[in-house]
Amino acid sequence: RWGTMEGASAELGVFAIRMKSDVVTWPRHADGTWTEEKYCMEPGTYCGLVMLFSTRNGEPLAIINDGHLQHMRVGGGAGLGVKYLARQDAHVVGMIGSGGMARTYLQAFTCVRDIRQVRVYSPTKAHREAYAKEMSANLDIPVEPVASAEEAVRGADIVATCTDSNLPVIEAEWLEPGMHVTNLGGAELPQGVYARADIIIRQGQSGLPLPEGDARIQAGRGHSPAAYIAGTEEEMQRLPPAMGGQVFGAKGYPSFVELARGEVKRTGPGQITLYLNVGNQGLQFAAVGSLVYAKCREQGLGRPLPTEWFLQDIRD
Repeated sequence: RWGTMEGASAELGVFAIRMKSDVVTWPRHADGTWTEEKYCMEPGTYCGLVMLFSTRNGEPLAIINDGHLQHMRVGGGAGLGVKYLARQDAHVVGMIGSGGMARTYLQAFTCVRDIRQVRVYSPTKAHREAYAKEMSANLDIPVEPVASAEEAVRGADIVATCTDSNLPVIEAEWLEPGMHVTNLGGAELPQGVYARADIIIRQGQSGLPLPEGDARIQAGRGHSPAAYIAGTEEEMQRLPPAMGGQVFGAKGYPSFVELARGEVKRTGPGQITLYLNVGNQGLQFAAVGSLVYAKCREQGLGRPLPTEWFLQDIRD
C-alpha cells in the first residue's frame, strides 16, 4: 500500500509531503475481528518519509523518517481534544490499546490534565501488562491492566481507543455523563457513540471525494480512509470487508478552528464530548516537521546533503 499526505503552513513557510511504502496483511482472529499488520521489506521494519520544502522559494529542506513525528503529531491532536473538551477535573483515563499510539496519547493527556489513574485493556494480556508497567514508571501515575474493554471504560473521565482493529472496540452503552471520548482509527467507534455525544468535533475535514459506482475506489477498506485498489478480482477478495464502525462520522461537525476560538465548548459537566482525531494529517506534518527541522539545525543534528543533488536544469 502506497500513499501520501500533504500540507503546508504559510506562517511557517513550509510544505510537507509524507510518503509510505507498506506491505499489508489483515489477520482475522477467533472472535471474528480483523487487525492490520504492515512492514517494509521484512516484519519489524517500516518505510515512511517526510519531505519538507520551503514555500518561499521552493527549496528542498529535509528528508525525515516519519516514525516519531507520526506518533507525536497524532498524540498531540488527541491531547488538544482533551485540552478543549474534557472536564477540568478529568483525572481517570480508560485506554483501549497498548501500542505506540496508546503511549503518546497518554503522554499528551498528562500535559493538559492532572491524570491520576489509568486503566488499560488490550486483548493480549502480556501487552497490557507491559504497557501498565512502562507508563506507570515513565509518568509516575498508577496504570492498571484490566481484563476487558468495558472495565477500562466504566467510570473513566477520558476514554481513548488506540487500536488497529477494523471493528468497534467499545459499546455506546458504556459511556457515562461527563466523559470525553477520542479515537485513533475510523472503525473503533460504533454508530451509537455518535448519538450519545453532546458535542462532536472532527479535527480536520480533509478527505478525497469518492465517485459512486467505482468498486476500485473505496473508503474504509483496511485502514485506508480512501484508496484506489489495484489488482485482479481474485486479489480484491483478499481484502477485509469495509470497516464496521462509523468511519469518520457525518460531515458538518464544528471545526477545530471553532473549538480553539471558543465558539464551541463544553457547557456542562454532564455532557459527553467526542473528538474525532482525524483529518489534518498533512498540516500536522508541516507543523511538527518544521519544528524538528529548526531544532536539528540549531543543534547540528542530521546529515547535510548538497541541495544541488535535488535540482536539475530540465524544466519539468
